[in-house]
Amino acid sequence: MTVKSVKTGNSTSLAVGNSSAAKPNAPTIGTATKTGASSATVAYTAATLGAAATTFTATSTPGSVTATGSSPITVTGLTPSTSYTFTVKATNANGDSAASSASNSITTDSAVTLNYLVVAGGGGGGEGGGGAGGLRSTMNNTGGGGSLESALSLFLSTNYTVTVGAGGTGGGISPTYSTNGSDSVFSTITSTGGGYGGNRDANFAGNTGGSGGGGRRDGGGAGGSGTANQGYGGGNSQPASSWKGAGGGGGAGAAGSNGGGSGSQAAEFGGAGGNGVAVSITGSSVTYAGGGGGGTEGPTRGSGGSGGGGQGNINATDNATAGTANTGGGGGGNGGQSRDGKNAGSGVVILRWLTSEGTITVGAGLTADATGTDGSYSYKKFTAGTGNVSWAL
Repeated sequence: MTVKSVKTGNSTSLAVGNSSAAKPNAPTIGTATKTGASSATVAYTAATLGAAATTFTATSTPGSVTATGSSPITVTGLTPSTSYTFTVKATNANGDSAASSASNSITTDSAVTLNYLVVAGGGGGGEGGGGAGGLRSTMNNTGGGGSLESALSLFLSTNYTVTVGAGGTGGGISPTYSTNGSDSVFSTITSTGGGYGGNRDANFAGNTGGSGGGGRRDGGGAGGSGTANQGYGGGNSQPASSWKGAGGGGGAGAAGSNGGGSGSQAAEFGGAGGNGVAVSITGSSVTYAGGGGGGTEGPTRGSGGSGGGGQGNINATDNATAGTANTGGGGGGNGGQSRDGKNAGSGVVILRWLTSEGTITVGAGLTADATGTDGSYSYKKFTAGTGNVSWAL
């Protein structure tokens, strides 16, 4: 601090001037505004007198959550449904100012914590089995051997999209070819539709998808790839000329098996569909997203993977089966020379939340079961359509 003498009449007074070693003066607090369940903005005005500040920091009460920036400062990491006030201090190389006075009180929005199971539609069967729909979950297991996903924290009185993916169609013989399943969606979570099974006279390889489709019968059709953390790849048919069964479609829990044979129809076999995974989001364990079995003209069909996968055909008979609805199961492959594979199962979206955190409203366009309960939790199962959902206290 600099002190200098000033002559005034017959007396001398001391005047205090600014110094390069001074700290800044405290800012003037402005208005705090909530911006969601876990954030707020805090306005302030920097002091016009005194040393300049280089940084401004807002601090919450309670919790001492801090954030820096220019006015208004955005503070994140707050707790939902909690009342807060804020102060702001200025800082320069010499230290901090005193804190401003406290802001007005704000209360952050309420939120609901959502666990989810999102399964896409399975891939249609060709000669190869259709791959299962991709599976993403925050409970028990997720697809593709990935790490269990984290629950979502969503605002009350806000719309979030739900889409239930349709299963792919079966095919295999011109002009009808098998198709991938459709994606299922909840909020920011998208599960990828299952890959179709390889066809007889085009698209020999199984397609990529949430889980990959199985390769076509004969000629070494390759299985398609799955999607990381959603599902596994489909099986191949063995590279050779004739009498080789088609590959099974991949499942959320395991890869599809290869088809095979030893050069005679009597030895030909279709690959099994990969198994799905068990999830108990409704309180009971249910297996979802099994791959479709590969087709064959031999005596051993490709079995469908657990979790709704359709079976492949056997003995040149049109007896393959479709994937199960609302499991994301792949369609069964049909290895006969004049028959198509089967349709896949549609997907499903199931949401689970603490009953005390809110009540769900389902918008137009969605088909859903009645709201169920499991102890202190509620859950909702969506089986078709697309639309919005929201929660309120």
